[in-house]
Amino acid sequence: MITLFNRKQVLTTFSMKKQAEIKDILDHNGITYYEKVVNRRNASLFGNGTRSRTGSFGEDTSYMYEYTIYVHKKDYESANKCIFTL
Repeated sequence: MITLFNRKQVLTTFSMKKQAEIKDILDHNGITYYEKVVNRRNASLFGNGTRSRTGSFGEDTSYMYEYTIYVHKKDYESANKCIFTL
């Protein structure tokens, strides 16, 4: 089980295609992962978001979602080898 205390970040990207490729590689190699998706336009605890104030006209929507992939600390080295030896 991957928790906040035993995980390491492998990758952060804004590309849906890239995160899908990385998850496929990890799945293929039997490495368990946890994915966190953040919508950068949504409101948060510290603010109301920006869409209601500024709208979204002219914004590059490819940067709307941020994908972060974590693995267990013991799998970190093998995950890096699998991902970055493409």
